[in-house]
Amino acid sequence: MSYVADMSVTAPTTPADAAQVAVVVASTRPNRHGPTIGQWVIDELADRTDLDVSLIDLAAVGLPLLDEPEPAQSGVYVHAHTRAWSALVDAADGFVFVTPEHNRAMPASLKNALDCLYGEWAHKPAGFVSYSGGSSGGVRAVEMTRQVVSTLSMLPINEMVNLARIDSLVGDGTLRAPAGATDMLSGLADSLATHFAASRLLRSR
Repeated sequence: MSYVADMSVTAPTTPADAAQVAVVVASTRPNRHGPTIGQWVIDELADRTDLDVSLIDLAAVGLPLLDEPEPAQSGVYVHAHTRAWSALVDAADGFVFVTPEHNRAMPASLKNALDCLYGEWAHKPAGFVSYSGGSSGGVRAVEMTRQVVSTLSMLPINEMVNLARIDSLVGDGTLRAPAGATDMLSGLADSLATHFAASRLLRSR
């Protein structure tokens, strides 16, 4: 298990065949809760031997708005930041997107990150941990993101974690997970693990 922004460090105790799961923190704004929630996901999944979990923080990645002259489907990238992003995504077997809800939708930073690439996403499972300041828990952001990742030929799983009234749950850089959230995250991780065998078979073809 690793907790790094660039997925470059891997603990020696992780089995070689463990699936590489990138926890993608979608929000890039100041005073965001995403890194705290991402840390909670990392910590909760630390004991799993079937998943090698790492963090990708889109604020650290620093992608500009899509600026490639060729469409992402071509896989031809002229900018170093796109090639670096491509390598990070290509190295992962699946993803957990940690996303807030902005105006009933995903943040623009996540949409841009998805749009920058194409083939690197294909046939990889995707889970969601969403949050909002209100009572929705970010469900509408997840539903919008599902449409996008499905178009990218990803495999969105049904299990998810939705955290409502997030300001009341975060303090001192730690998430006070509400009742049931840990079990929901465990179910999400189980479903990711189940999807990896099929995912690898699809990608091998």
